[in-house]
Amino acid sequence: MSTQGRVLKIDRFDDDKTKREKDIRELTRHERIEKSRGIKIKILKQISSTLDFKKVSYEDLSGSVWKNKIKEAVINSFENGENKNESASFKEEIANDLLNEITGLGPIEGLLKDDEVNEIMINGRDHIYIERKGKLSLSDKFFSSDEMILSMIDRILAPLGKRVDISSPTVDARLKDGSRVHAIIPPLSLNGPVITIRKFSEKILSVHDLVRLGTLTEELGEFLQAIVGERKNIIVAGGTGSGKTTLLNFLSSFISDDQRIVTIEDSSELKLHQEHTIYLESRPPNIEGKGEVSIRELVRNTLRMRPDRIIVGECRGGEALDMLQAMNTGHEGCMTTLHANSPRDSLARLETMVLMAGFELPIRAIREQISSAIDIIIHLARLPNGRRAVTSVTEVCGTEESVITTQELFTLKRGNDSKFEKIEPTGNIPKFSDSTL
Repeated sequence: MSTQGRVLKIDRFDDDKTKREKDIRELTRHERIEKSRGIKIKILKQISSTLDFKKVSYEDLSGSVWKNKIKEAVINSFENGENKNESASFKEEIANDLLNEITGLGPIEGLLKDDEVNEIMINGRDHIYIERKGKLSLSDKFFSSDEMILSMIDRILAPLGKRVDISSPTVDARLKDGSRVHAIIPPLSLNGPVITIRKFSEKILSVHDLVRLGTLTEELGEFLQAIVGERKNIIVAGGTGSGKTTLLNFLSSFISDDQRIVTIEDSSELKLHQEHTIYLESRPPNIEGKGEVSIRELVRNTLRMRPDRIIVGECRGGEALDMLQAMNTGHEGCMTTLHANSPRDSLARLETMVLMAGFELPIRAIREQISSAIDIIIHLARLPNGRRAVTSVTEVCGTEESVITTQELFTLKRGNDSKFEKIEPTGNIPKFSDSTL
């Protein structure tokens, strides 16, 4: 047999071995989940017969009195049941999980408190994925049932006056700590209830924090501080999970305290330290399809509120036209985010969103509006190693023959080993001001 043949056989053997090990891990995990789930369901039936907690308000359930009642009932169920010989640590784990599922956010309570976890993705009752340091992994947590996930969603939505049901199977919300929540339930989701939670840091990250994380350099941080101070209109663009909202929060920290700021979002995520800040949030239609207040309507109302700065959490549609008009009528220093794959793609996306406003404007007029309104596009990306980084800072210079012209001021360089390195200036001087450098 040739050496190549032996290598191929060894590779296949290694692949088969890895697959077998993975199958064993999955089987072990499945067995553990099913064992714990069976115990939880039995205990839930037992304590439900003595404690009618389903009729208790969420506020009372979260109180210490009911928490103690539920925990005591769980412990008694262990002592008087067939699982009394289980280890103390296992009993404690089951008791805490059930307590969290009944009164709180279930098995994800601990994940929400873990500062290293950025995102939590619940794909049905058995699969809870987490993102830690930019990498996805399957956690060892699980829910007792889909009904428990739906109860958790209700606990999140109740204080916000929102709902999710068969007639309205998707919803956006937020937790008390500001984390963003998106939920989608059957019949739209075939996996059972699916929840995505994007966590946000309670503090606004400083230049030193973002340098440590590899998002930008001190030189770029100083440049960004300068353009915010000079009231340049800024777009923060990038893909999903690239860090757009985090950077928008960072940029807002450079706004002086003597300015009136109005933020507009679908679900409030921005946390500004300035006292003179007005937070506006859109509202979806009610069950009769009435009462909707869109981002676009809020942008138009903001213009009557004497804002020094307007910050739109994300532009998705026709509100882009109102935003551009605001920028072009004396409202300087506006900021927003949008989804785009590159700075040039950001401009194309803006054109499309302006057309979504419902006005038949010629492309030339739209491009002139964009070029006169937008000063800087900051593009972010999540790199292969999980790091979120600014990959480009681009200046919008104007139009030439109906084409928007730009020049790149900072770009992410590659090293000799083809790995990403830090973002560096290109050497181009901004046309809008020499004093910003």
